[in-house]
Amino acid sequence: MTSSKTKQSGLWTVICKRELSAYFSSPIPYIVCVVFLLFSGFRFFSTFFLIGRAELRNFFQFLPYLFSLFIPALTMRIFSEEKRSGSIETLLTLPVTPLQVVVGKYLAALLSGLVLLVPTLFYVLSCYLLGKPDLGPIIGGYLGSIFLTAAFCAIGIFASSSTKNQIVAFFISFAICATLSFVSAFAILLPSPVLPLVTFLSAASHFESISRGIIDSRDVIYFVSVTALFLALTVNSIYNSRKG
Repeated sequence: MTSSKTKQSGLWTVICKRELSAYFSSPIPYIVCVVFLLFSGFRFFSTFFLIGRAELRNFFQFLPYLFSLFIPALTMRIFSEEKRSGSIETLLTLPVTPLQVVVGKYLAALLSGLVLLVPTLFYVLSCYLLGKPDLGPIIGGYLGSIFLTAAFCAIGIFASSSTKNQIVAFFISFAICATLSFVSAFAILLPSPVLPLVTFLSAASHFESISRGIIDSRDVIYFVSVTALFLALTVNSIYNSRKG
């Protein structure tokens, strides 16, 4: 009995490994990573050389908007491709729960998203070689980046689970992520009674708070809540697919 339970609980790791293997055998993650580094590198080095500041503030300020585009590109195929090919039905006939399927695929998406951040550690090295940056905002920025990646990947797999078309999944995910990133930019146009709600909904505002090096429980709760909400919606979507 114990062995059976252990085997069942480890199914999500099998799904995760399977997804990562399939994903990194395609050119998509490499193309996304290269284009992401081109955009983020321009943002970083424009501050580094043109303004003469050894800091990552400009890079982190722009990150929610970059992730609104690139995380959907990474996650758009994760369920929609299996729905299109029909392999999702085969997967769901195996002794695996919708929760295990979602957790396995989500972890694969999260690891793929975090891979985008690894080459940006070169920016940190550049700052320390040519300046004396404050370590607190750098640590806060990368911690906030992990929370942001987690939330946007949850949104991305939810979008992918809701359609068979990868392009549609991309635009659904992009629309949600972009709304959460840009909503605070339009706060000045809104009536003051709704400003607290808009600020709370803004992923960019919560990310900016963490990236200053100040860890507020409200910001952590926001990202955990968004991640949990969209994972729950994805599980429900896959459960409905299984019933159908």
